[in-house]
Amino acid sequence: MFEGFDEFDIETAGTTIHGLRGGAGPPVLLLHGIPQTHLMWHRVAARLAQRHTVVATDLRGFGASGKPASTPDHAPYSMRELARDQVEVMAALGYDRFAVVGHDRGARCGYRMALDHPGAVDRLAVLDIVPTGDAFGRADKDFSLGFWVWSFLAAPEPVPERLIAGAADVLVDHMLDTWSEVPDVFPAQVRAEYIARFSHPDTVHAICEQYRAAATLDCAHDEADRGRRRIACPVLALWARDGAVASWYEPLEVWKGWADEVRGGPVAAGHFIPEEAPEETTRRLLDFLAQPGRRP
Repeated sequence: MFEGFDEFDIETAGTTIHGLRGGAGPPVLLLHGIPQTHLMWHRVAARLAQRHTVVATDLRGFGASGKPASTPDHAPYSMRELARDQVEVMAALGYDRFAVVGHDRGARCGYRMALDHPGAVDRLAVLDIVPTGDAFGRADKDFSLGFWVWSFLAAPEPVPERLIAGAADVLVDHMLDTWSEVPDVFPAQVRAEYIARFSHPDTVHAICEQYRAAATLDCAHDEADRGRRRIACPVLALWARDGAVASWYEPLEVWKGWADEVRGGPVAAGHFIPEEAPEETTRRLLDFLAQPGRRP
């Protein structure tokens, strides 16, 4: 699925990050969401690599990346730490400045990276999210029922871990099938890989720790930055046309509260935009990455 890409495992200050690199040109980092791994970019990466050096990684806690021990405050799984991993990986590969494209959890890592490491991120694309602080700050009954996974995975240890251990495939299949709109969009081997990775106890615990960090540290970091720090680079926001983000928010207006240069719009797909609408996703990303004003 990633012909011409080379695998790597890079040690960071906090863990080991697994990923792939291919192509040539300005560097672009691709970050995945839940319940996926870097495989979610299999319909997009090769075309981006015709014009860019593409790096696709597994976030800390996911896939073949490391699952370091957590702490009572969940700090090792805050987006601040996940963002630091990715900056270190890109530096190790020789890229001090690069574009970031993130979906779901990867988009949360991406915007935190742009806030904490503005010198590293020259463009940011966020797919089907609003910032974590905004999501929790505007939460209501629809949010609690529609995004129940946020509460379930953030529940105290070991409740979600033990429950998922008994039926990881049920949870992964539910997310893939109910959050998507395109039938049979996930190839059998990709679905099997997502389920296999999510079935490992260390992965499940790490992901739960991410959601616990989201409800605590990530929100606190967003609120500390709100009105004080802004995303300095251009931002592209894409979201599912008929999904929750489109229904509950005015996404461009939310992102304009965080960045001065924001563009984007809806995509005719479900939540898994790069897998459900790869042609449109690739076209929009290439256009965004080619726009004048890319920082050197």
